[in-house]
Amino acid sequence: MNFINTIIQGVLLGGLYALYAAGLSLIFGVMRLVNLAHGDFIVLAAYVILALSSAFFIPPFWAMLIALPFLFALGWALQRVILNRTVEENLLVPLLVTFGLQIIIQNGLLEGFTANSRRLSLGGIESASLSIGGISVGVMPLFTFAAAVAVIGGLSVLFYMTALGRKLRATSDNRTYVQIVGINPHKVFAIAMGLAFIVIAIAAFFMGARSNFDPSQGPARLLFAFEAVVIGGLGSLWGTLAGGVILGVSQAIGAAIHPQYQILAGHIVFLLIILFRPRGLFPKQ
Repeated sequence: MNFINTIIQGVLLGGLYALYAAGLSLIFGVMRLVNLAHGDFIVLAAYVILALSSAFFIPPFWAMLIALPFLFALGWALQRVILNRTVEENLLVPLLVTFGLQIIIQNGLLEGFTANSRRLSLGGIESASLSIGGISVGVMPLFTFAAAVAVIGGLSVLFYMTALGRKLRATSDNRTYVQIVGINPHKVFAIAMGLAFIVIAIAAFFMGARSNFDPSQGPARLLFAFEAVVIGGLGSLWGTLAGGVILGVSQAIGAAIHPQYQILAGHIVFLLIILFRPRGLFPKQ
């Protein structure tokens, strides 16, 4: 029974990692951009939600909904003004730019919110649980996993069943050809980044509701997101969910062996998959 409980907790933890990774996978799939500031954008979004909740005395969930259009605009503007200038260059240029953004965000948050850890308070639902066959499952982890499935399912529908999705996929395949039919790749990239920031806001809400956060948390979130994306397969949305679950389960098993092994176990599984399946388990064809 303890082993089953460990697996279930790991799967639910994987839902949070999949939320971290979904935006990163979206951006890489569309424009082949590795965003080193992705984790810091998640932390930034958490602080935006916290600030809105505190300023207007509203629950964090409603603050997240208010923040969604603002964060979409932020992602759109970031891509149009800064990152579109780098996507035509070699891989090193956008890496350096996003690394610089990472430093700016961390120091800006330190100035604005100090180094004290914060949390999004949801009241009793934080500690609420359900008993299923003698196994206690937290309500918030269940909501987190459901949100991850909904987000990735929504992105899949958007990509494969809408006109915008066709533009995103066509631009990803060949940005030169799409210009012949009148599509501006830079506008498409800006929309993709805006969508990624909506996913980032959702991930930030669940991160802040489930654990404390501070301005230095970004790199750790980026690492979990990157590992989930690579395990699942670069550019594969449902692979990202599978990668998050595998990472979460491996960490849960490691923690069951010894608390110090939790993070290490995830890294070991990541390295093993890289050794035997360098393109991940479900790479985008």
